[in-house]
Amino acid sequence: MELDLPDLHARMLERVVDAVRADARFEALLGTGSLAYGGFDEHSDLDFVIVVRADDHAAAMAGRQAFAAGLGSLLAAFSGEHVGEPRLLICLFGPPLLHVDLKFIAPGDLSALSEHPVVLWARNPGDLERRLAGLTVSGQGRDAQWYEDRAWVWLHYVATKLLRGEHFEAIGGLDFFRDQVLGAMLQRNAGRHPRGVRRVEDVEGAKALLAPTLPSTGHRSIAEALKRSAALYVELRTAEPPSSPVKGMPGLLLDFIDGKQSRA
Repeated sequence: MELDLPDLHARMLERVVDAVRADARFEALLGTGSLAYGGFDEHSDLDFVIVVRADDHAAAMAGRQAFAAGLGSLLAAFSGEHVGEPRLLICLFGPPLLHVDLKFIAPGDLSALSEHPVVLWARNPGDLERRLAGLTVSGQGRDAQWYEDRAWVWLHYVATKLLRGEHFEAIGGLDFFRDQVLGAMLQRNAGRHPRGVRRVEDVEGAKALLAPTLPSTGHRSIAEALKRSAALYVELRTAEPPSSPVKGMPGLLLDFIDGKQSRA
């Protein structure tokens, strides 16, 4: 498949395709992220999924650092346990600096992909296309109730840190909520793939809606950003209401923030 990529990215793609094609253990190379969804530019990462024969998957995982090192000047690499994806190897090449993700999966894992990939190379294109034809992606399994079940728990957690005086922990919690809930719902409501705050600036009105959820380091500013985050969530959920809203919210949360909650 022909892709219009910056020269640096195009050269890396060519090296990865050549390396995958030359290794009989590998069945296909897929592209995800901006490679699949568009909007690729000079600042983009390269996100690759390498499909490995099932019998060779363990060996490929054990040798993935060596595989990455063979692609060019590898500066650093580590696995993705911190994002719940141990099959992922996150790499930095350079100079010039380039971020490349290499995810090694078995053919049976194709049905569990969280986004529709673009096929960059396949040993058996017809078989791969048939496998991918049955792939169904729906918001990473996050329906309206998924957000509702988590939103108030996460916001209450932020409030407890604020009231304890852990301002930076509270700010971090608001950042997490903005990415996992508010940004994703803004994207969903705009008919886009809900990828947190990635390129959320492209959603009409998103910047103005999210700006009040960004606090400074003072107690009052964090409390106001927390309340605005709760209000924006309530506003965004009207587009797709949850089947079982959490009782008493947002009133219970607002009372908690303002110290009005009964201790009885």
